[in-house]
Amino acid sequence: MPHPIMFDEDDDLLARVRAIALALPGSDEKVGHGRPAFFTVKVFCWFGGSQRVDGEWVPHDRAILVQPDPGDEPALRADPRFWVPAYLGPAGWLGLDIADAADWREVAELIDASYRVTAPARLVRQLDAGG
Repeated sequence: MPHPIMFDEDDDLLARVRAIALALPGSDEKVGHGRPAFFTVKVFCWFGGSQRVDGEWVPHDRAILVQPDPGDEPALRADPRFWVPAYLGPAGWLGLDIADAADWREVAELIDASYRVTAPARLVRQLDAGG
């Protein structure tokens, strides 16, 4: 049985995340586990997720899930805005809720860093070369 769709295709925040993610070389989008996932060979960003708090599922429908740059990870984990998503957390992923007032430069930097952690070296070189 497929997962139910857990996002609104017309969500303005999804449109902004999509524009950032799909501007990266070789990136594409698919729906996985009911949520948009942006990937090259591996997923580098999810739109939406959840976490388990005191045995209860807490949805974060308007969030990004990313793999942080290893050098930035300790600071991000210490930042109370970030949370550990269910299922992906043990693999090092972090979640950040976003809203209309989000710092979109920060969102783009997080997506870029996650891309660099997961994308093939040739695509990272292409990104660094400006395209």
